[in-house]
Amino acid sequence: MNVREQAVNTIRVLSADAIQKANSGHPGLPLGSAPIGYTIFADFLKFNPKDPKWDNRDRFILSAGHGSMLLYSLLYLFGYDISMEDIKNFRQLGYKTPGHPEYGHTPGVETTTGPLGQGIGNAVGMALAEAHLAAIFNREGFPIVDHYTYALCGDGCLEEGISYEACSFAGTHKLGKLILFYDDNDITIEGNTDVTFTEDVGMRFKAQGWQVLKVDDANDMEAIKRAVRKAKAETEKPSLIICKSVIGYGSPLAGSADCHGAPLGAENLKKLKENLGWEYEPFEVPQEVAEYCNAIGRKGVARQGKWKRLFKEYEAAYPELAALYKQYMSNELPDLKNDADLFDFPKADATRGTSSTVLNKLAERIPNLIGGSADLAPSNKSNMKKYAAFSAADKSGSNIHFGIREHAMAAITNGMQLHGGLRAYCATFFIFTDYMKNAMRLSALMHLPVTYILTHDSIGVGEDGPTHEPVEQLIGLRSIPNMKVFRPADGKETAAAWISALSGNAPTCLVLTRQTLPQYENSGLEALKGGYILADSEKKVPDVLLIASGSEVEQCMKAKDILKTKGVDARVVSMPCMEEFEKQPQAYKDEVLPPEVKARVCVEAGSPYSWYKYAGDCGEIIGMSTFGASAPANKLFEMFGFTADNVVEKAFRSLNKA
Repeated sequence: MNVREQAVNTIRVLSADAIQKANSGHPGLPLGSAPIGYTIFADFLKFNPKDPKWDNRDRFILSAGHGSMLLYSLLYLFGYDISMEDIKNFRQLGYKTPGHPEYGHTPGVETTTGPLGQGIGNAVGMALAEAHLAAIFNREGFPIVDHYTYALCGDGCLEEGISYEACSFAGTHKLGKLILFYDDNDITIEGNTDVTFTEDVGMRFKAQGWQVLKVDDANDMEAIKRAVRKAKAETEKPSLIICKSVIGYGSPLAGSADCHGAPLGAENLKKLKENLGWEYEPFEVPQEVAEYCNAIGRKGVARQGKWKRLFKEYEAAYPELAALYKQYMSNELPDLKNDADLFDFPKADATRGTSSTVLNKLAERIPNLIGGSADLAPSNKSNMKKYAAFSAADKSGSNIHFGIREHAMAAITNGMQLHGGLRAYCATFFIFTDYMKNAMRLSALMHLPVTYILTHDSIGVGEDGPTHEPVEQLIGLRSIPNMKVFRPADGKETAAAWISALSGNAPTCLVLTRQTLPQYENSGLEALKGGYILADSEKKVPDVLLIASGSEVEQCMKAKDILKTKGVDARVVSMPCMEEFEKQPQAYKDEVLPPEVKARVCVEAGSPYSWYKYAGDCGEIIGMSTFGASAPANKLFEMFGFTADNVVEKAFRSLNKA
């Protein structure tokens, strides 16, 4: 047995030992796919384990994230900052080897995977980012941006609809530096795939514009190498390499669903080692394998050094481009808070319109903004007007036509943001976040500052009717940890929302209106605090608080004037972002919403569940407890009680209870 075969078996046994010790995990994929992972790392992957964030590294994504021990074994053997104690404590609290790969937790993990198909979408986004940056920065003799994106998926990833969306996009845009390995083992949790998945995968990918290559035996590492070389030679198409493998290879459970998601068991683990000719202690790595793999890892230091020398030459030849490249990679922002032009809105407009104004001004200040819509840019107003579209013919374009692929759009945008060097956003109608939820949740889990432009935010959609009118979506997104949800009331609040979105380490949803809204004199940067006094009472302590977000702020402002004629002094609080308001000191929150003022009315054209904590025991909530209807927007707002008169009525009801 040569050292390469021994290294593959090391990966297999390390994975099986760790899963057995944890009494939890998925041994089937690591046992079957070990030769694939090893060949990628040993023969092709450009990486430096001492600097896992090197700009020009190749990316490797384990889309089939349940096989995480394959990735951890590879990272450990090739010199990343993962210890044997981490391997021994797979799936245990406080170690770098969680059940599924987690970005930011384990060095060398490029993205959080586990929800099947997400990694494929992320990989497409990374390949898009590489192509875009290469088109902008590379010059003859200076391939500053020149790397590949490799991903490994299984049957489950390809059964998920997101993979169809993402791979169709990749083929259309000719992302030739994307190489996807398909671990074709015919098994999912429920058994053989012949009960659920009998399509010709190769023909499917050919139809989507991919090069399709086949390896008849995943243990044939020379065949894998030949396939990768062919994949790299094809620059106009992404490549799928179908590797026929055996799940649980080497164990008595090989080829069975029984080894997909459970430890092998002590007896089967013993037989695995016998079948592989493994005579080492548990968690022991043969010295020759350790030396061989570490030597490969150390070559990455020299590779990165060579790239740094090339960049110095590039800097001398193209100083302006080099400076721009550094600006892209630094992710530093100009001083947006003090940029008065961003807050200049002379006339009434829908917040989708004010968002477009802000976006186009930001594009002039932040050259690495990139994004687009799921075929709705004219309605979302998410196009950067002075910039070209990203396409197969022009990869330098910054406007992306995602097509009607909402789920893949969000995952691709995550991938662009993960890649580095870009500020990524995407856009659709708010109702279609239902298609995007899993990818949006992963944005939050990974602390990615992705911006989601979400227009047509309520029953204000009007004639399109209840299928297109969001009701429960606001509360759904607000319930995601680390997600900021901004629903601005005017242009200046929209500008503040954009500034917040581009700052920090959280994704932000900009929930925007179709209908025109007024501009308010006292709105502005205070919106960064999430909630603030838009129109104050004349008394030190107001009689009633009128609290709203977005378009319903207008009804509260009108109600304030009506209440004044009736001898009631109201304060209007605009609450564009509850998440940011909750981060404020308690003293500030009490200043805006005095605890002693029990009379309150909360108004929002969505589910009322977000508002109970602000309404209190005596407060009233005007919200949506049913679906909408098909009619002009003004008729719907009247029908469902989003009027100044109803706010006034509810204010008196609350005053009577207080």
